Amino acid sequence: MLVVAAIAGLLTATCATAIPRPANDTPGSPNVTWVLMFGDRDNPDQEFSCQSTPRTECVLPASRPDAQVFSDIHFYYHGTGADIRYEGTRAIGYLQVTGSYTSRTDIRVAKDQSIANQSVTGIVTSKPGAYTVALSLTATMTVTGKTVPVQETIPITVK
Repeated sequence: MLVVAAIAGLLTATCATAIPRPANDTPGSPNVTWVLMFGDRDNPDQEFSCQSTPRTECVLPASRPDAQVFSDIHFYYHGTGADIRYEGTRAIGYLQVTGSYTSRTDIRVAKDQSIANQSVTGIVTSKPGAYTVALSLTATMTVTGKTVPVQETIPITVK
């Protein structure tokens, strides 16, 4: 019985999507990584689409009147070994809203934390095409006041 539970735990653990490591993994350097998932209303994390590292093409199915597609994008704000604050905006263009979904971000990662995270869940647009997720953040080291821009544009294809 214990062996069966151990094997089941191992198989489940290998199926989970791990937090991506930063491409620029320089100690003390601010980084934001992400994972894009999709599924249905009950589980928007059902299927993996793409992630920041290793970088893969981001493709989502379009919502249909008889089958809405839900998406969950997870953002991971990496610590630097000192208190750091990430603030700015995230514009998520592939969600079913007028224009693009833009939200403010203001999250702190304490010096003893390695990561903090946020997620945005919504309905994928029904219009196939090219979309983007745009991060426009500033990382501020709270002790020194040093600021570093953290900007990224993620291309998304909705089919």
